[in-house]
Amino acid sequence: MDLLLEWQGKMNLVAPSTLPHLWTRHIADSLQLVPLAPSARTWVDLGSGAGFPGLVIACALAEQSDAAVHLVESTGKKANFLREAARRVNAPAFVHAQRIDEFAKSWTRSADVVTARALAPVTRLLEHAFPFLQRGAHGLFLKGQDVEAELTDAAKYWRIEIQSVPSVTDSRGRVLIVRRAQRIGKAKP
Repeated sequence: MDLLLEWQGKMNLVAPSTLPHLWTRHIADSLQLVPLAPSARTWVDLGSGAGFPGLVIACALAEQSDAAVHLVESTGKKANFLREAARRVNAPAFVHAQRIDEFAKSWTRSADVVTARALAPVTRLLEHAFPFLQRGAHGLFLKGQDVEAELTDAAKYWRIEIQSVPSVTDSRGRVLIVRRAQRIGKAKP
């Protein structure tokens, strides 16, 4: 947390209004994903930003010798922060400083889970996650109070096998567990 606060002074990693609630708003929110995929060892976190949820998950899995969390972040300064944070805590996190679509094209392996938090509405989120879902990953996506409207919009473009579970940190939030997704229409850009 100290490193995040240090770097927060240099760039906006998290909304300043959430700093007093760092533990519940960011860390515990991220940690709730781990028990939803207890046997997962290879994770891909899209739009990692300040490391939520990816870096937190990597810390939680640090004792697992075969764990790997791939953090995809296109903003160079944020990618540098993630590298330094992963190094300092000795987490099994690997930072990929590239756009999500570029990373997805170059990723040739499978992943157990693909995650994202505050990245995009569900329709666009599925576009980003689709290459990983196609290869067998499950999606674990932290969503806020507008999730129902987002799912209604996504249903125009996607057939989704999904489970929505209540967030343990936000009574208005949900965790979307996506087991499969199939395109049924071209999403708007």
